[in-house]
Amino acid sequence: MLEIKKAVLPNRLRIRVVPMKSTETVAVFIMARAGSRYESAKNLGIAHFLEHMFFKGGNRYPTPKAVAEAIDGVGGIFNAFTGNDAVGYYIKVAKENITLAFDVLSDMLLNSKFSPEDIDREKGVIIEEYNMHRDNPRSVLADEFQTLIYGEHPLGKPIIGDMKFIKQATRKDFVGYQKELYSPANIVVAVAGNTTLAEVKKLVSKYLKLAKGGSKNTPLPYQAPTTYKKRLKVIYKKTEQAHLAIGMPTFGGLNPHRYVVDVLAVILGGGMSSRLFTSIRERHGLAYYVWAGHDMYADTGNFVIGAGVNIKKVDFAIKLILDELKIIQASPVPAPELEKAKQSIIGNMALRLESSDTVANGLAYQELLYDKVESIAEIKRKYRAVTAKDVQNLAKKIFQKDKILLAVIGPYHNQADFAKLIK
Repeated sequence: MLEIKKAVLPNRLRIRVVPMKSTETVAVFIMARAGSRYESAKNLGIAHFLEHMFFKGGNRYPTPKAVAEAIDGVGGIFNAFTGNDAVGYYIKVAKENITLAFDVLSDMLLNSKFSPEDIDREKGVIIEEYNMHRDNPRSVLADEFQTLIYGEHPLGKPIIGDMKFIKQATRKDFVGYQKELYSPANIVVAVAGNTTLAEVKKLVSKYLKLAKGGSKNTPLPYQAPTTYKKRLKVIYKKTEQAHLAIGMPTFGGLNPHRYVVDVLAVILGGGMSSRLFTSIRERHGLAYYVWAGHDMYADTGNFVIGAGVNIKKVDFAIKLILDELKIIQASPVPAPELEKAKQSIIGNMALRLESSDTVANGLAYQELLYDKVESIAEIKRKYRAVTAKDVQNLAKKIFQKDKILLAVIGPYHNQADFAKLIK
């Protein structure tokens, strides 16, 4: 059984460690409450751009090549990601190279120079990333659905940002964002693998010497509207396949129903035996992919169903999806189907717990956003406790017809036909 070890430094930096003696690796995650939802209308994209800039080098590893060679030279893995709530930086290496991981990460995060030359060069990279993103219909659809459900709130803005700001960004923007948001109170160091709390605490104290100060970052809260003025978005794009997203508002990560919604998502679209996969793909042959999931943030969330379907039968596919939502509201899930969904979640969790980087990532995320980490035993207990009545009641609560939103991308000009489907 995995055990979580904890420590808090005098500067309020939190350390969480999961010793895993069965592995030869160690994964070091540094995660900050500095995601895109902390941006303003004036600096959309700064969180993601700053993540890129940290890889340009510091004092001990002064160039991107030096950073890459340090980790490549020991066969390690390193990367970063920007989300709405948080930004994460991580390195996974053999256990004997844990000191190198802390040395490289700390140099990146504490000593980055943000030179004007590097900034200007990286603008081109970000712009090309944006162009690649916009060429992908599924990526465009994801952004448009996010805007449809969250509107003008920061959660409704694409993480990659506004290219007008990206082109004008200066060193001052990066220094200001880092100083404002990357304080010890907003950072968690999570390590999983063949190590100990004592070793990690020693390395953090040596390499991550952050000055005490700053308070916990508080993002602009989000409250779902009681009535959506706009529930449909049709994006014209000449594609060979129609892509759609059907979703509705839900709740954040501290809501006790979070375990029920996971089970609901698996039943509807969590695999090849799920209801939507069976109906949309196997029975009617309308799609190659169809899935259901729950996007969860610190204080809010949304349920979403996605599919890529036959252009000429998109309306039929939408109708079938909506029919499945009605069915799961009307009748309790049969006991064997419910048990299969719960075991699927628990089994998948067991597989992910074999990987030190997955463990460290989940550890950092929970501690950073919710100020607590539930034990594996407690999580399993809560999934096993989900009943058919829980699933049915939650389906009735969140699948309200006046809060069902639809985004579609494909060769369509007329929105009226789609509007009829969600009335």
